[in-house]
Amino acid sequence: MKYFLIILLLLSSASYAADIKVEMLNKRADGQIMVYSEDISRINVGDTITWLPITKGHNVEFLAGPDGWEIPKRSKMNQEYSYKFEIPGIYFYQCTPHRGVGMIALVVVGGDTSNKDAISKVKVLGKAKKKLPLLLGEL
Repeated sequence: MKYFLIILLLLSSASYAADIKVEMLNKRADGQIMVYSEDISRINVGDTITWLPITKGHNVEFLAGPDGWEIPKRSKMNQEYSYKFEIPGIYFYQCTPHRGVGMIALVVVGGDTSNKDAISKVKVLGKAKKKLPLLLGEL
């Protein structure tokens, strides 16, 4: 009976979705400027990411995601923004005013990287041209 309760507790706790926080920053501890606190967020289906405007002048704008996903409107400047990820795959986003300086990031949902090739073909500007292939290379 004791083991049954432990297993039941473990299974029930696995069903809770997580809420991950990603900060929008002018500078990260590693010295990179105009960045999100995470370049690649790895989450499960049903998890939510909340982006926090730690410094002013940033937002979240999705550029691409898995098949069957509809791109949401970009967030407002300097506003907290949350999004719940329901479809497995790679999601690519940027800070609209800082896209040219490489303020881009990825979310990998459910460990699914099957749309990696499609993400690699998204048109990006400036430093993001070098950063995107590096991030995809980490997957």
